[in-house]
Amino acid sequence: MNKQKMIRNAARVFMGVSALSMLSVSLMAFSSPQAVMDLVHVQLTNNDAFSSIRGIYGGVGLTLFIGIVYMLIKEVKRGLQFLTMLWGFYALSRVLTILIEGELGAFGTQWLTIETTFCIIALALNMAYRPARTTNA
Repeated sequence: MNKQKMIRNAARVFMGVSALSMLSVSLMAFSSPQAVMDLVHVQLTNNDAFSSIRGIYGGVGLTLFIGIVYMLIKEVKRGLQFLTMLWGFYALSRVLTILIEGELGAFGTQWLTIETTFCIIALALNMAYRPARTTNA
């Protein structure tokens, strides 16, 4: 297997893992918004709060899942560019929290590490990825 084929396969696997992570949180938010918020020890106290978590983590997460799967199939290079931004901005959000509000707890620190790692992986794959050449008949 040549180098570019390995990079293309790695890119698709990475995109699949990213998509499934979005789907996982999305499905949890649709079925139990409180379960999502329990991860950060926040109690939802009214229906608007439940609705907001379903919308943001459920609806937006499902939209991200569908978009990533589409790009995995049709636009891998764009998908890698998108995931570089997505994971990078997630990490940036946590860094801003550290700078503005102070130290993160264990959950935030763990996810900062994951999001930074995923951003670096997406960036590296994006830089190495060359779309397969197609021949026109």
